[in-house]
Amino acid sequence: MTWSKTGSREPADAAAGPGDLLCVWAREHSRGAEEGLKDRPCAIVAARQFIEGCVVVTVVPVTHSPPIDPAEAVEIPPALKAHLSLDDLPSWIVVTETNDFLWPGPDLCPSGRADRFDYGMLPPRFFNHVKDRLLQAHLQRRINRVPRSE
Repeated sequence: MTWSKTGSREPADAAAGPGDLLCVWAREHSRGAEEGLKDRPCAIVAARQFIEGCVVVTVVPVTHSPPIDPAEAVEIPPALKAHLSLDDLPSWIVVTETNDFLWPGPDLCPSGRADRFDYGMLPPRFFNHVKDRLLQAHLQRRINRVPRSE
């Protein structure tokens, strides 16, 4: 997962922690929604140059709802949630839903820490576990991708 290390609204080159976005669930998008219903932490899992000066990022959402199928999400350990200053409720990174959009974009929301847009770095081992689960979902054609207009 690639995140902004500084909150400068630019994706970094190393794994980091969640930042808030207006993430659109695939079920909402299929009903015509263009905007997410609420701000939620998301993890950037890919960043690629689209055209000079523009970067397209792919994010996966974080939710408090436990997955119906355990293969659909990775639980965030309580110690990591505390380190990232997230709430103390159980949370999962959903690896079967992605949003793609231009960075920076209007869907970025401050994380609640001054003008920052991130919560911090994910440990490399945890990041690699999430990345592996995301790749498994991709190979099984289980990813619901939502391309954003911006």
